[in-house]
Amino acid sequence: MLAIDTSLTPSVLKGALERFWDLSRQKISLIEERYDHGQGSPVYTAGGAYTTRGWTEWTQGFEYGSEILQFDATGDETCLDSGRRHTVDFMAPHVTHFGVHDHGFNNVSTYGNLLRLMNEGRIAENLWERRFYELALKCSGAVQARRWTALPSGGYLYSFNGPHSLFADTIRSVRALMVSHQLGHSLMDENDRKISLLERGLQHARTTAEYTVYYGTGRDHYDIRGRTAHESIFNLNDGCYRCPNSQQGFSPFTTWTRGLAWVMLGFAELLEFLQTVRDDELAPCGGRHDIEAWMLKAATATCDFYIEHSAADGIPYWDTGALNTHRLGDDCLDKPADPFNSAEPVDSSAAAIGAQGLLRLGHFLSARDAEAAARYQQAGLTVLRTLLEEPYLSTDPDHEGLVLHSVYHRPNGWDHIPEGQQVPCGESSMWGDYHAREAALYVQRMAENAPYPTFYMEVHSA
Repeated sequence: MLAIDTSLTPSVLKGALERFWDLSRQKISLIEERYDHGQGSPVYTAGGAYTTRGWTEWTQGFEYGSEILQFDATGDETCLDSGRRHTVDFMAPHVTHFGVHDHGFNNVSTYGNLLRLMNEGRIAENLWERRFYELALKCSGAVQARRWTALPSGGYLYSFNGPHSLFADTIRSVRALMVSHQLGHSLMDENDRKISLLERGLQHARTTAEYTVYYGTGRDHYDIRGRTAHESIFNLNDGCYRCPNSQQGFSPFTTWTRGLAWVMLGFAELLEFLQTVRDDELAPCGGRHDIEAWMLKAATATCDFYIEHSAADGIPYWDTGALNTHRLGDDCLDKPADPFNSAEPVDSSAAAIGAQGLLRLGHFLSARDAEAAARYQQAGLTVLRTLLEEPYLSTDPDHEGLVLHSVYHRPNGWDHIPEGQQVPCGESSMWGDYHAREAALYVQRMAENAPYPTFYMEVHSA
Protein backbone atom coordinates (compact mmCIF):
# COMPACT_ATOMS: atom_id res chain seq x y z
CA MET A 1 0.00 0.00 0.00
CA LEU A 2 1.21 3.48 -0.85
CA ALA A 3 2.90 5.00 2.19
CA ILE A 4 1.72 8.60 1.85
CA ASP A 5 4.28 11.20 2.96
CA THR A 6 2.16 13.87 4.62
CA SER A 7 5.13 16.26 4.90
CA LEU A 8 5.60 16.71 1.16
CA THR A 9 4.83 20.03 -0.51
CA PRO A 10 5.33 21.08 -4.12
CA SER A 11 8.12 23.44 -3.09
CA VAL A 12 10.05 20.55 -1.53
CA LEU A 13 10.29 19.00 -5.00
CA LYS A 14 11.58 22.12 -6.79
CA GLY A 15 15.20 20.94 -6.90
CA ALA A 16 14.19 17.52 -8.19
CA LEU A 17 11.98 19.17 -10.81
CA GLU A 18 14.84 21.32 -12.09
CA ARG A 19 16.97 18.21 -12.51
CA PHE A 20 14.04 16.44 -14.19
CA TRP A 21 13.62 19.19 -16.80
CA ASP A 22 17.37 19.27 -17.50
CA LEU A 23 17.28 15.55 -18.23
CA SER A 24 14.05 15.94 -20.18
CA ARG A 25 15.73 18.42 -22.53
CA GLN A 26 18.58 15.99 -23.11
CA LYS A 27 16.17 13.19 -24.02
CA ILE A 28 14.21 15.37 -26.44
CA SER A 29 17.46 16.28 -28.19
CA LEU A 30 18.56 12.65 -28.42
CA ILE A 31 15.30 11.59 -30.06
CA GLU A 32 15.36 14.45 -32.53
CA GLU A 33 18.96 13.65 -33.48
CA ARG A 34 18.65 9.88 -33.72
CA TYR A 35 15.13 8.72 -34.41
CA ASP A 36 14.13 7.70 -37.92
CA HIS A 37 10.51 8.74 -38.36
CA GLY A 38 10.34 6.77 -41.57
CA GLN A 39 9.59 3.71 -39.43
CA GLY A 40 6.61 5.36 -37.71
CA SER A 41 6.13 7.20 -34.43
CA PRO A 42 8.40 6.36 -31.48
CA VAL A 43 6.57 4.17 -29.00
CA TYR A 44 8.94 2.65 -26.45
CA THR A 45 12.64 2.01 -25.94
CA ALA A 46 14.57 -1.21 -26.46
CA GLY A 47 18.11 -1.14 -25.18
CA GLY A 48 17.72 2.57 -24.44
CA ALA A 49 16.76 3.59 -27.99
CA TYR A 50 13.25 4.55 -29.04
CA THR A 51 11.65 2.19 -31.50
CA THR A 52 8.17 1.72 -32.92
CA ARG A 53 5.49 -0.93 -32.86
CA GLY A 54 2.94 -1.07 -35.62
CA TRP A 55 -0.52 -1.01 -34.04
CA THR A 56 -1.94 2.47 -34.29
CA GLU A 57 -0.20 5.85 -34.41
CA TRP A 58 -1.24 6.90 -30.91
CA THR A 59 2.04 8.26 -29.52
CA GLN A 60 3.09 10.98 -31.96
CA GLY A 61 1.20 13.65 -30.04
CA PHE A 62 3.12 12.68 -26.92
CA GLU A 63 6.44 13.13 -28.74
CA TYR A 64 5.67 16.63 -29.99
CA GLY A 65 3.59 17.52 -26.96
CA SER A 66 6.68 16.85 -24.84
CA GLU A 67 8.53 19.60 -26.71
CA ILE A 68 5.68 22.00 -25.93
CA LEU A 69 5.66 21.03 -22.25
CA GLN A 70 9.44 21.52 -22.12
CA PHE A 71 8.96 25.12 -23.26
CA ASP A 72 6.10 25.55 -20.82
CA ALA A 73 8.25 24.45 -17.89
CA THR A 74 11.56 26.06 -18.82
CA GLY A 75 10.93 28.79 -21.42
CA ASP A 76 13.12 26.98 -23.97
CA GLU A 77 12.15 28.71 -27.23
CA THR A 78 13.89 26.05 -29.31
CA CYS A 79 11.46 23.45 -27.98
CA LEU A 80 8.51 25.74 -28.66
CA ASP A 81 9.66 26.20 -32.24
CA SER A 82 10.07 22.44 -32.68
CA GLY A 83 6.70 21.70 -31.09
CA ARG A 84 4.94 24.20 -33.34
CA ARG A 85 6.71 23.05 -36.49
CA HIS A 86 6.16 19.37 -35.82
CA THR A 87 2.49 19.94 -34.98
CA VAL A 88 1.95 21.76 -38.29
CA ASP A 89 4.00 19.32 -40.36
CA PHE A 90 2.88 15.97 -38.94
CA MET A 91 -0.28 16.11 -36.82
CA ALA A 92 -2.95 16.88 -39.44
CA PRO A 93 -3.63 13.17 -40.22
CA HIS A 94 -4.42 12.61 -36.54
CA VAL A 95 -7.10 15.29 -36.63
CA THR A 96 -9.10 13.36 -39.23
CA HIS A 97 -8.16 9.82 -38.14
CA PHE A 98 -11.48 7.97 -37.94
CA GLY A 99 -9.85 4.65 -37.04
CA VAL A 100 -8.71 5.30 -33.47
CA HIS A 101 -10.00 6.30 -30.04
CA ASP A 102 -6.88 8.38 -29.30
CA HIS A 103 -7.76 11.96 -30.28
CA GLY A 104 -7.42 13.25 -26.74
CA PHE A 105 -3.92 11.79 -26.64
CA ASN A 106 -2.61 13.07 -29.97
CA ASN A 107 -4.38 16.34 -30.58
CA VAL A 108 -5.04 17.84 -27.18
CA SER A 109 -1.39 17.16 -26.33
CA THR A 110 -0.25 19.25 -29.32
CA TYR A 111 -2.83 21.69 -30.69
CA GLY A 112 -4.46 21.87 -27.27
CA ASN A 113 -1.27 22.68 -25.38
CA LEU A 114 -0.36 25.36 -27.91
CA LEU A 115 -3.78 26.97 -27.65
CA ARG A 116 -3.58 26.83 -23.84
CA LEU A 117 -0.24 28.64 -23.92
CA MET A 118 -1.71 31.33 -26.14
CA ASN A 119 -4.68 31.71 -23.80
CA GLU A 120 -2.28 32.09 -20.89
CA GLY A 121 -0.23 34.73 -22.70
CA ARG A 122 2.84 32.50 -22.78
CA ILE A 123 3.06 32.75 -26.57
CA ALA A 124 2.15 35.83 -28.56
CA GLU A 125 -1.45 36.33 -29.61
CA ASN A 126 -1.95 35.69 -33.31
CA LEU A 127 -5.49 35.39 -34.59
CA TRP A 128 -4.69 33.15 -37.57
CA GLU A 129 -2.54 30.87 -35.44
CA ARG A 130 -5.30 30.73 -32.82
CA ARG A 131 -7.89 29.85 -35.44
CA PHE A 132 -5.60 27.12 -36.80
CA TYR A 133 -5.38 25.44 -33.38
CA GLU A 134 -9.08 25.92 -32.73
CA LEU A 135 -10.11 24.42 -36.07
CA ALA A 136 -7.91 21.38 -35.48
CA LEU A 137 -9.43 20.84 -32.03
CA LYS A 138 -12.99 21.36 -33.28
CA CYS A 139 -12.52 18.78 -36.03
CA SER A 140 -10.71 16.33 -33.74
CA GLY A 141 -13.56 16.33 -31.23
CA ALA A 142 -16.18 15.76 -33.90
CA VAL A 143 -14.20 12.97 -35.58
CA GLN A 144 -13.70 11.25 -32.23
CA ALA A 145 -17.40 11.61 -31.42
CA ARG A 146 -18.35 9.95 -34.71
CA ARG A 147 -16.83 6.71 -33.42
CA TRP A 148 -20.01 5.91 -31.54
CA THR A 149 -21.96 2.88 -30.34
CA ALA A 150 -25.46 3.74 -29.14
CA LEU A 151 -26.92 1.90 -26.15
CA PRO A 152 -30.44 2.07 -24.71
CA SER A 153 -28.95 3.98 -21.76
CA GLY A 154 -26.61 6.22 -23.78
CA GLY A 155 -23.52 4.94 -25.53
CA TYR A 156 -19.74 5.05 -25.79
CA LEU A 157 -16.82 5.90 -28.04
CA TYR A 158 -15.71 2.51 -29.26
CA SER A 159 -12.11 1.33 -29.40
CA PHE A 160 -10.07 0.29 -32.42
CA ASN A 161 -11.27 -3.27 -31.73
CA GLY A 162 -14.66 -2.35 -33.12
CA PRO A 163 -18.15 -1.14 -32.12
CA HIS A 164 -18.58 -3.84 -29.46
CA SER A 165 -15.56 -2.63 -27.48
CA LEU A 166 -15.30 0.02 -24.77
CA PHE A 167 -11.75 0.72 -23.54
CA ALA A 168 -10.79 2.21 -20.19
CA ASP A 169 -8.15 4.33 -22.00
CA THR A 170 -10.73 6.35 -23.88
CA ILE A 171 -11.93 8.24 -20.81
CA ARG A 172 -8.97 10.55 -21.33
CA SER A 173 -9.76 11.02 -25.02
CA VAL A 174 -13.19 12.37 -24.06
CA ARG A 175 -11.46 15.70 -23.43
CA ALA A 176 -11.20 16.09 -27.21
CA LEU A 177 -15.00 16.30 -27.31
CA MET A 178 -15.13 18.70 -24.37
CA VAL A 179 -12.61 21.11 -25.88
CA SER A 180 -14.43 21.02 -29.22
CA HIS A 181 -17.73 21.72 -27.46
CA GLN A 182 -16.23 24.59 -25.49
CA LEU A 183 -15.04 26.09 -28.78
CA GLY A 184 -18.66 26.12 -29.95
CA HIS A 185 -18.55 23.07 -32.19
CA SER A 186 -21.00 20.19 -32.74
CA LEU A 187 -21.07 16.95 -34.70
CA MET A 188 -23.30 17.27 -37.75
CA ASP A 189 -24.75 13.88 -38.72
CA GLU A 190 -27.16 12.60 -41.36
CA ASN A 191 -29.95 14.98 -42.41
CA ASP A 192 -28.14 17.81 -40.61
CA ARG A 193 -28.82 16.28 -37.22
CA LYS A 194 -26.83 18.30 -34.71
CA ILE A 195 -25.23 16.21 -31.95
CA SER A 196 -23.95 17.83 -28.78
CA LEU A 197 -20.33 16.89 -28.14
CA LEU A 198 -20.81 17.65 -24.46
CA GLU A 199 -23.74 15.24 -24.17
CA ARG A 200 -21.97 12.54 -26.16
CA GLY A 201 -18.85 12.89 -24.03
CA LEU A 202 -20.84 12.69 -20.82
CA GLN A 203 -22.69 9.63 -22.08
CA HIS A 204 -19.37 7.93 -22.73
CA ALA A 205 -18.11 8.89 -19.29
CA ARG A 206 -21.24 7.51 -17.65
CA THR A 207 -20.98 4.21 -19.52
CA THR A 208 -17.33 3.98 -18.44
CA ALA A 209 -18.26 4.68 -14.83
CA GLU A 210 -20.97 2.04 -14.93
CA TYR A 211 -19.16 -0.81 -16.69
CA THR A 212 -15.39 -0.18 -16.52
CA VAL A 213 -15.25 0.61 -12.80
CA TYR A 214 -16.23 -1.82 -10.04
CA TYR A 215 -17.70 -0.68 -6.71
CA GLY A 216 -17.71 -3.77 -4.50
CA THR A 217 -21.43 -4.36 -4.93
CA GLY A 218 -21.29 -8.01 -5.96
CA ARG A 219 -21.35 -7.51 -9.70
CA ASP A 220 -19.23 -10.66 -10.07
CA HIS A 221 -17.00 -12.84 -7.93
CA TYR A 222 -14.05 -10.46 -8.44
CA ASP A 223 -15.92 -7.24 -7.69
CA ILE A 224 -13.51 -5.18 -5.57
CA ARG A 225 -14.20 -1.49 -5.10
CA GLY A 226 -12.13 0.63 -7.44
CA ARG A 227 -10.73 -2.05 -9.69
CA THR A 228 -11.19 -1.58 -13.42
CA ALA A 229 -11.60 -3.72 -16.52
CA HIS A 230 -9.53 -2.73 -19.54
CA GLU A 231 -12.29 -3.60 -22.01
CA SER A 232 -16.06 -3.96 -21.74
CA ILE A 233 -17.89 -6.01 -24.37
CA PHE A 234 -21.43 -5.29 -25.58
CA ASN A 235 -23.91 -7.20 -27.74
CA LEU A 236 -24.54 -4.91 -30.69
CA ASN A 237 -27.87 -6.52 -31.51
CA ASP A 238 -29.59 -5.24 -28.39
CA GLY A 239 -26.98 -3.06 -26.66
CA CYS A 240 -26.68 -5.36 -23.64
CA TYR A 241 -23.46 -5.57 -21.67
CA ARG A 242 -21.90 -9.02 -21.94
CA CYS A 243 -18.60 -9.25 -20.06
CA PRO A 244 -15.30 -7.67 -19.09
CA ASN A 245 -12.23 -8.35 -21.17
CA SER A 246 -8.59 -7.31 -21.31
CA GLN A 247 -6.24 -6.60 -24.18
CA GLN A 248 -3.11 -5.46 -22.35
CA GLY A 249 -3.83 -6.70 -18.84
CA PHE A 250 -3.49 -10.24 -17.52
CA SER A 251 -7.19 -11.12 -17.46
CA PRO A 252 -10.69 -9.63 -17.45
CA PHE A 253 -10.86 -10.20 -13.70
CA THR A 254 -7.61 -8.56 -12.68
CA THR A 255 -6.70 -4.88 -12.91
CA TRP A 256 -4.29 -3.64 -15.57
CA THR A 257 -2.87 -0.69 -13.69
CA ARG A 258 -2.33 1.63 -16.64
CA GLY A 259 -6.01 1.29 -17.49
CA LEU A 260 -6.79 2.06 -13.86
CA ALA A 261 -4.61 5.18 -14.08
CA TRP A 262 -6.35 6.40 -17.25
CA VAL A 263 -9.68 6.19 -15.42
CA MET A 264 -8.31 8.01 -12.35
CA LEU A 265 -7.01 10.92 -14.39
CA GLY A 266 -9.88 11.01 -16.86
CA PHE A 267 -12.58 11.40 -14.23
CA ALA A 268 -10.56 13.84 -12.11
CA GLU A 269 -10.13 16.11 -15.14
CA LEU A 270 -13.78 15.85 -16.12
CA LEU A 271 -14.84 16.84 -12.61
CA GLU A 272 -12.71 19.97 -12.98
CA PHE A 273 -14.12 20.65 -16.44
CA LEU A 274 -17.72 20.46 -15.20
CA GLN A 275 -17.12 23.61 -13.18
CA THR A 276 -16.92 25.57 -16.44
CA VAL A 277 -20.20 24.21 -17.83
CA ARG A 278 -23.56 25.92 -17.29
CA ASP A 279 -26.30 24.08 -15.41
CA ASP A 280 -28.67 24.24 -18.39
CA GLU A 281 -26.13 22.45 -20.56
CA LEU A 282 -25.90 19.63 -18.04
CA ALA A 283 -29.65 19.22 -17.58
CA PRO A 284 -30.18 16.83 -20.55
CA CYS A 285 -27.66 14.42 -18.99
CA GLY A 286 -29.21 14.35 -15.54
CA GLY A 287 -28.08 17.66 -14.08
CA ARG A 288 -24.95 18.77 -12.26
CA HIS A 289 -25.67 17.04 -8.95
CA ASP A 290 -26.24 13.64 -10.55
CA ILE A 291 -23.29 13.88 -12.95
CA GLU A 292 -20.84 14.98 -10.27
CA ALA A 293 -22.06 12.20 -7.99
CA TRP A 294 -21.29 9.32 -10.37
CA MET A 295 -18.08 10.90 -11.59
CA LEU A 296 -16.83 11.45 -8.04
CA LYS A 297 -17.84 7.90 -7.13
CA ALA A 298 -15.70 6.54 -9.97
CA ALA A 299 -12.78 8.87 -9.30
CA THR A 300 -12.56 8.20 -5.57
CA ALA A 301 -13.03 4.44 -5.95
CA THR A 302 -10.23 4.12 -8.50
CA CYS A 303 -7.86 6.46 -6.66
CA ASP A 304 -8.45 4.56 -3.43
CA PHE A 305 -7.78 1.28 -5.22
CA TYR A 306 -4.52 2.67 -6.61
CA ILE A 307 -3.37 3.75 -3.14
CA GLU A 308 -4.26 0.37 -1.67
CA HIS A 309 -2.72 -1.76 -4.45
CA SER A 310 0.51 0.08 -5.23
CA ALA A 311 3.82 -0.59 -3.55
CA ALA A 312 4.87 1.58 -0.62
CA ASP A 313 6.67 4.08 -2.89
CA GLY A 314 3.60 4.50 -5.11
CA ILE A 315 4.77 2.41 -8.07
CA PRO A 316 2.29 -0.28 -9.14
CA TYR A 317 3.07 -3.61 -10.69
CA TRP A 318 1.69 -3.83 -14.22
CA ASP A 319 -1.36 -5.90 -13.22
CA THR A 320 -2.71 -6.59 -9.75
CA GLY A 321 -3.29 -10.30 -10.35
CA ALA A 322 -0.85 -11.41 -13.02
CA LEU A 323 0.24 -15.03 -13.17
CA ASN A 324 3.44 -14.76 -11.13
CA THR A 325 2.36 -12.07 -8.69
CA HIS A 326 2.42 -14.61 -5.86
CA ARG A 327 6.17 -14.97 -6.37
CA LEU A 328 6.65 -11.34 -5.34
CA GLY A 329 5.74 -12.32 -1.78
CA ASP A 330 2.84 -11.44 0.46
CA ASP A 331 4.66 -8.30 1.60
CA CYS A 332 5.42 -6.92 -1.88
CA LEU A 333 3.14 -3.90 -1.38
CA ASP A 334 4.56 -3.13 2.05
CA LYS A 335 7.92 -2.06 0.63
CA PRO A 336 9.18 -0.11 -2.39
CA ALA A 337 8.50 -1.74 -5.73
CA ASP A 338 11.33 -3.80 -7.19
CA PRO A 339 11.62 -3.13 -10.95
CA PHE A 340 14.37 -5.74 -11.25
CA ASN A 341 12.43 -8.64 -9.72
CA SER A 342 12.14 -11.97 -11.54
CA ALA A 343 8.35 -12.43 -11.35
CA GLU A 344 6.28 -9.55 -12.80
CA PRO A 345 7.24 -6.08 -14.06
CA VAL A 346 6.30 -2.76 -12.53
CA ASP A 347 4.79 -0.02 -14.71
CA SER A 348 6.13 3.46 -14.09
CA SER A 349 3.88 4.87 -16.84
CA ALA A 350 0.84 3.92 -14.76
CA ALA A 351 2.44 5.81 -11.87
CA ALA A 352 3.05 8.90 -14.03
CA ILE A 353 -0.58 8.97 -15.15
CA GLY A 354 -2.00 8.02 -11.75
CA ALA A 355 0.02 10.68 -9.89
CA GLN A 356 -1.75 13.44 -11.80
CA GLY A 357 -5.11 11.78 -11.25
CA LEU A 358 -4.51 11.80 -7.49
CA LEU A 359 -3.37 15.43 -7.56
CA ARG A 360 -6.31 16.65 -9.61
CA LEU A 361 -8.85 14.78 -7.52
CA GLY A 362 -7.32 16.37 -4.43
CA HIS A 363 -7.59 19.79 -6.05
CA PHE A 364 -11.22 19.23 -6.95
CA LEU A 365 -12.05 18.19 -3.39
CA SER A 366 -10.14 21.04 -1.75
CA ALA A 367 -13.25 23.17 -1.28
CA ARG A 368 -15.48 20.21 -0.36
CA ASP A 369 -13.54 17.84 1.88
CA ALA A 370 -10.21 19.17 3.13
CA GLU A 371 -9.13 15.89 4.73
CA ALA A 372 -9.77 13.79 1.62
CA ALA A 373 -8.23 16.48 -0.59
CA ALA A 374 -5.01 16.46 1.43
CA ARG A 375 -4.83 12.66 1.31
CA TYR A 376 -5.08 12.50 -2.47
CA GLN A 377 -2.73 15.43 -3.05
CA GLN A 378 -0.09 14.03 -0.69
CA ALA A 379 -0.44 10.65 -2.36
CA GLY A 380 0.13 12.23 -5.77
CA LEU A 381 3.19 14.09 -4.53
CA THR A 382 4.57 10.89 -3.01
CA VAL A 383 4.24 9.04 -6.31
CA LEU A 384 5.83 11.88 -8.27
CA ARG A 385 8.74 12.12 -5.85
CA THR A 386 9.52 8.46 -6.53
CA LEU A 387 9.47 9.05 -10.30
CA LEU A 388 11.84 12.00 -9.92
CA GLU A 389 14.50 9.79 -8.38
CA GLU A 390 16.55 6.76 -9.38
CA PRO A 391 15.88 4.01 -10.27
CA TYR A 392 13.01 5.56 -12.25
CA LEU A 393 14.56 8.80 -13.48
CA SER A 394 16.81 8.03 -16.45
CA THR A 395 20.19 9.69 -15.86
CA ASP A 396 22.18 7.74 -18.48
CA PRO A 397 23.12 10.35 -21.12
CA ASP A 398 22.88 7.70 -23.84
CA HIS A 399 19.39 6.43 -22.90
CA GLU A 400 16.63 8.16 -24.89
CA GLY A 401 13.89 7.54 -22.31
CA LEU A 402 13.11 9.84 -19.41
CA VAL A 403 11.27 7.56 -16.97
CA LEU A 404 12.44 3.96 -16.70
CA HIS A 405 10.59 0.69 -16.06
CA SER A 406 7.55 1.31 -18.23
CA VAL A 407 5.60 -1.59 -19.75
CA TYR A 408 3.66 -1.56 -23.02
CA HIS A 409 2.08 -4.93 -23.83
CA ARG A 410 3.17 -7.71 -21.50
CA PRO A 411 0.77 -10.38 -22.86
CA ASN A 412 2.07 -9.91 -26.42
CA GLY A 413 5.68 -9.98 -25.25
CA TRP A 414 6.49 -6.68 -26.93
CA ASP A 415 8.60 -5.24 -24.11
CA HIS A 416 12.39 -5.51 -24.08
CA ILE A 417 13.89 -7.80 -21.45
CA PRO A 418 17.55 -6.90 -20.84
CA GLU A 419 20.18 -9.61 -20.73
CA GLY A 420 20.32 -11.15 -17.28
CA GLN A 421 16.75 -10.14 -16.39
CA GLN A 422 13.58 -12.22 -16.47
CA VAL A 423 10.95 -9.49 -16.87
CA PRO A 424 10.90 -6.20 -18.80
CA CYS A 425 12.72 -3.38 -17.00
CA GLY A 426 14.97 -0.43 -17.64
CA GLU A 427 12.96 0.91 -20.58
CA SER A 428 10.72 3.89 -21.24
CA SER A 429 7.57 4.70 -23.20
CA MET A 430 6.48 7.82 -25.02
CA TRP A 431 3.24 8.05 -23.02
CA GLY A 432 5.06 7.46 -19.74
CA ASP A 433 7.60 10.19 -20.48
CA TYR A 434 4.91 12.61 -21.61
CA HIS A 435 2.68 12.07 -18.59
CA ALA A 436 5.63 12.37 -16.24
CA ARG A 437 6.26 15.76 -17.84
CA GLU A 438 2.59 16.70 -17.41
CA ALA A 439 2.65 15.75 -13.73
CA ALA A 440 5.97 17.56 -13.21
CA LEU A 441 4.60 20.71 -14.86
CA TYR A 442 1.47 20.50 -12.71
CA VAL A 443 3.49 20.37 -9.47
CA GLN A 444 5.94 22.99 -10.66
CA ARG A 445 3.07 25.40 -11.25
CA MET A 446 1.74 24.62 -7.79
CA ALA A 447 5.17 25.39 -6.31
CA GLU A 448 5.41 28.68 -8.22
CA ASN A 449 1.78 29.68 -7.63
CA ALA A 450 1.42 29.85 -11.40
CA PRO A 451 -1.83 29.42 -13.39
CA TYR A 452 -3.54 26.09 -12.86
CA PRO A 453 -3.03 23.91 -15.98
CA THR A 454 -6.14 22.36 -17.57
CA PHE A 455 -7.02 20.77 -20.90
CA TYR A 456 -9.94 23.16 -21.27
CA MET A 457 -9.74 26.88 -21.80
CA GLU A 458 -11.62 30.13 -22.08
CA VAL A 459 -13.11 30.68 -25.50
CA HIS A 460 -11.86 33.87 -27.11
CA SER A 461 -14.07 35.66 -29.60
CA ALA A 462 -12.61 37.36 -32.65
